[in-house]
Amino acid sequence: MESLRMIDNWPVPSAAAAVVAADGRTIGHHGPGEQRFALASVTKPLAAYAVLVAVEEGAVELDEPAGPPGSTVRHLLAHTSGLAFDEHRSMAEPGERRLYSNAGFEVLGDHLTKATDIAFAEYLRQAVLEPLGMTGTELNGSPAKDGTSTLFDLVRFAAELQAPRLVSAGTLATATSVAFPGLKGVLPGYGHQSPNDWGLGFEIRDGKSPHWTGQTTSPAAFGHFGQAGTFLWVDPDAGAACVALADRDFGPWAVEAWPPFTDAVLAELGTPGG
Repeated sequence: MESLRMIDNWPVPSAAAAVVAADGRTIGHHGPGEQRFALASVTKPLAAYAVLVAVEEGAVELDEPAGPPGSTVRHLLAHTSGLAFDEHRSMAEPGERRLYSNAGFEVLGDHLTKATDIAFAEYLRQAVLEPLGMTGTELNGSPAKDGTSTLFDLVRFAAELQAPRLVSAGTLATATSVAFPGLKGVLPGYGHQSPNDWGLGFEIRDGKSPHWTGQTTSPAAFGHFGQAGTFLWVDPDAGAACVALADRDFGPWAVEAWPPFTDAVLAELGTPGG
């Protein structure tokens, strides 16, 4: 895909990108496929997926208590537990506001560790990384932000998010639909959004503006971006997913570069909006 060559003009030392079809085929890729990049918050969808596997295995339930009083696993996944961004203190009652929280995912990791008696990083490896062949991906630290991975590994995950094998289609549909609709909140890097829609570990595109995806991205699209200069989105209307990795922290360069890149990818795919 010619649109992927746009990453050559990004002001970053190194970048890689790929587009994955709904049937799992890699439509195109550009840049180093095996280079390891820091994921930052793109770690969260991987962590969330491990929790979804645990739900299907019966190790935890979405609506069991976890985190602050009144909070559940579902609240933690949807950033509605009330926990602060990077501190283990409550800022609101569960379900009241969309407070994007690294602390919430750390509590989630601890909760799963206690429930399974398996360290979260090891559970993630056994439940998600190993079955998908993601041998270049590791979690060394916080389930919220300390993952590293490669383009080719995230291509495998992008395929899973379009045709799930590790969880049921129904579970994935729940995770990629709006949880606790109507809540306001701040989308990191993009300010206040009303509503600020999220699923369970995945941000929902909906009608947010401004946004890190493109103007032609469908409202049903879901994914995540990371402060390390990384993103992954799945657009069901386009029948494709896109992964982009860079080794420069998110900033004005990404705000300027990412939306036209996404629009160019969608246009080349021939989507209705592209």
